Amino acid sequence: MTKSTDIRVDTWDAGIDFPIFDAKTRSLKKAVLGAAGGVIGANNSKTVVVEALRDINLHLEHGARVGLVGHNGAGKSTLLRLLAGIYEPTQGACRVQGRVAPVFDLGVGMDPEISGYENIVIRGMFLGMSKREMLKKTDEIAEFSELGDYLNMPLRTYSTGMRVRLALGVVTSIDPEILILDEGIGAVDAEFMKKARTRLQALVERSGILVFASHSNEFLAQLCDRALWIDHGKVRMDGGIEEVVGAYEGPEAARSVRKVLADLEADKA
Repeated sequence: MTKSTDIRVDTWDAGIDFPIFDAKTRSLKKAVLGAAGGVIGANNSKTVVVEALRDINLHLEHGARVGLVGHNGAGKSTLLRLLAGIYEPTQGACRVQGRVAPVFDLGVGMDPEISGYENIVIRGMFLGMSKREMLKKTDEIAEFSELGDYLNMPLRTYSTGMRVRLALGVVTSIDPEILILDEGIGAVDAEFMKKARTRLQALVERSGILVFASHSNEFLAQLCDRALWIDHGKVRMDGGIEEVVGAYEGPEAARSVRKVLADLEADKA
């Protein structure tokens, strides 16, 4: 495992362009892409490109807890995928030191034809854990999921909520150095969700660095102390969570964040 002092995320004027090779004369497609948040341009060969990210300068060290806010299509998920190594920058540079655990889709890495127990191991290995590590965690994950004998059955027999329970159990059991989290939770009951959030908070505490994209200001305030406002592929604002959420959504949103922060401080006292 990397030493805490060596865990870092650095980007220098990083940008990502997506070329659209068949869109030179399709004005409708260009209009749709523009509405989705990307900036439409053209490269030297006159190929239409979507400028998904531009001029991203980010420097994170061990202990960083950063939330991403912005409208759908602003570039939040693209930035997460850049930091996870899924996308390479087409401009500038990105360097990540440390083991990355990207959690974008709770269902990724799970096989519908094998049992819940087998999926626990496979999903954990997909997130960077070893088979031995996941086998040690199996009983604890099974208890958290509350799925009982269903864990011996193929995943295809599960309801959506049951799949989310199992996936959350695995995701919140890992020990990441750099956690890249895109909120995609919601198909479980409120009581289980409360239980899951407690485990997510513990997961964040074990992580060296967290970068988290969410539309829930409450959740962002619980897990992060810094925020980036992403707008049309650029960082529009970087600062404290209350300050950035207030600038993005207004005074009422800032007050709700302030209340969450106050409640967290009261719980610590």
